[in-house]
Amino acid sequence: MNPTNKRTVVVGLFIFLGLAILVSGILIIGNLRNTFTKKILVTTIFEDVNGLQAGNNIWFSGVKIGTVNKLSFYGNSQVKVIMKLDENAQQYIRKNAKVKISTDGFIGNKIVVIYGGTASSAAVEDGDTLGIEKTFTTEDMMNTFQENNKNLLAITSDFKTISKKILNGEGNIGKLLNDETLYNNLQTTIASLQKASAGAQKLTASLSDYGTKLNQPGTLANDLVTDTVVFNSVKTSVLQLQQIASNADSLLLNLKNASANPNSPIGVLLHDEQSGTNLKSAIQNLDSGSQKLNEDLEALQHSFLLKGFFKKKEKSAAK
Repeated sequence: MNPTNKRTVVVGLFIFLGLAILVSGILIIGNLRNTFTKKILVTTIFEDVNGLQAGNNIWFSGVKIGTVNKLSFYGNSQVKVIMKLDENAQQYIRKNAKVKISTDGFIGNKIVVIYGGTASSAAVEDGDTLGIEKTFTTEDMMNTFQENNKNLLAITSDFKTISKKILNGEGNIGKLLNDETLYNNLQTTIASLQKASAGAQKLTASLSDYGTKLNQPGTLANDLVTDTVVFNSVKTSVLQLQQIASNADSLLLNLKNASANPNSPIGVLLHDEQSGTNLKSAIQNLDSGSQKLNEDLEALQHSFLLKGFFKKKEKSAAK
């Protein structure tokens, strides 16, 4: 072989090996080894992509499954994101899965995260559109922190005003802390309430003990509840008392009606003064007559005609 041609062949081999090593290094370093893997295109629409760019990674369950292929405006200031996903991950992603934008670390690059989905839903297909979830961006977090700072400042100002009033003795709490008399009265009231509470506890214990004793067999309360004979007797007594009360009411009503009638005996006694006077005189005559009769009987007992009779009666009674 001609030395010139031999040298050309050697140089060509070295150039080919160099190019092969260069291409392999680019594929490995750029993580392009999946460049020739089959892909599917899936779309999602965001209100705000928060700095997402084409080429950012797409993750599912902590595994990178694709990259963002293209971003374009859509509808009313929305952003349409076309994602290029590995075909071998298609069977695990469901049509009802959600998409959100996150970051790779606290201040890292933006990434797209696919998550969720139920087993009852079919697997995603090429050209499908996945739903999104509203996420808090860094700007949203800063706005929230700013609003919280305003609220905290307002609370601090209010607390400062309240503490100043308390120190000046304004309001109930301020008076309570600064007025010793009021504090002592409150302490006395609390002590009284404690005593009342202790008394209520003792009363409750006494009532509980009393109820326990009432439930013991042989007591009236227990017999009334458990002994039908005693209960029926009490019931009968109550009915009799009700009958007596009814009869007494009838008697009082009759007396009232009779006293209201001037022609009845009671009415005559109550309304006719002459009849009342005559009755009074008759009673007085009966009283005096009974006295005289007693005196006459006493005299007969000492007379010689009946004296022997009464002595015999006394002896018989003594025997």
